[in-house]
Amino acid sequence: MTQKRATLTGLLAIILWSTMVGLIRGVSEGLGPVGGAAMIYTLSGLLLLLTVGFPDIRRFPPRYLLVGSLLFVSYEMCLALSLGYAATRQQAIEVGMVNYLWPSLTILFAILFNGQKSSLWVIPGLLLSVLGVSWVLGGENGLNPQDIIRNVVSSPLSYILAFCGAIIWAAYCTVTSKYARGHNGITFFILLTAMSLWIKYALGEQPPMIFSWPVTLKLLLVACALGFGYAAWNTGILHGHVNVLAAASYFTPVLSSALAALLLSAPLSLSFWQGALMVCGGSLLCWYATRRR
Repeated sequence: MTQKRATLTGLLAIILWSTMVGLIRGVSEGLGPVGGAAMIYTLSGLLLLLTVGFPDIRRFPPRYLLVGSLLFVSYEMCLALSLGYAATRQQAIEVGMVNYLWPSLTILFAILFNGQKSSLWVIPGLLLSVLGVSWVLGGENGLNPQDIIRNVVSSPLSYILAFCGAIIWAAYCTVTSKYARGHNGITFFILLTAMSLWIKYALGEQPPMIFSWPVTLKLLLVACALGFGYAAWNTGILHGHVNVLAAASYFTPVLSSALAALLLSAPLSLSFWQGALMVCGGSLLCWYATRRR
């Protein structure tokens, strides 16, 4: 595996993950928010067993195993359910944008808890990311407080889950960096997420799962995107150009929104794209702050 090929493999992971917002929403429309998510993570876990294998969790540092499991499962459930509970397809794409606050928050947490050195550029980066998400939530009028409140109130659980997910994933990245010591528990974590979702499915009243051909196809595609995405990213991080992958990952919000709009046939306004670019710009500024100190 050459560095160039590994880097391209890592970039493939970014493309695969960018399809997930649209595909998860499509699956949830047929199988329900909880049932659809449970099926997605079950199939993804099986794919990871074949591609990455099951780790020897007895060798994991206890703190990484305990805290990492809790944070990872919580994040994946927040992400999948926030997209499934969104009132409309367009709102699901907006919810996905809220989730992309995590790159900026990850750098903030690294500064606060891991001693990451940075310059003051991190402050405008964080503010620009938050402004971008607010711009997206304002709809066609951009930064309009009344429209933002009206939009969030129409589906509060969805937006709250997405925002909590962004914080949780930033915390997971911080914990992994500090405690993992090179161990990769992704297969175990994905299977644990699937089990947690099936428990939630069994404990509450859920809509029936209707396996139409379009829904089944989306289910298979998103399972592959999630499973193979993690496998490809792991290859890229281990053997590829990490700085290239890090910089490219910050453009995921725009690519994800474009693919979701295409998959869900949900046209997006100019103000949405303006906000998405702000989120990307804010993430890049935060990343730049850690390089200029």
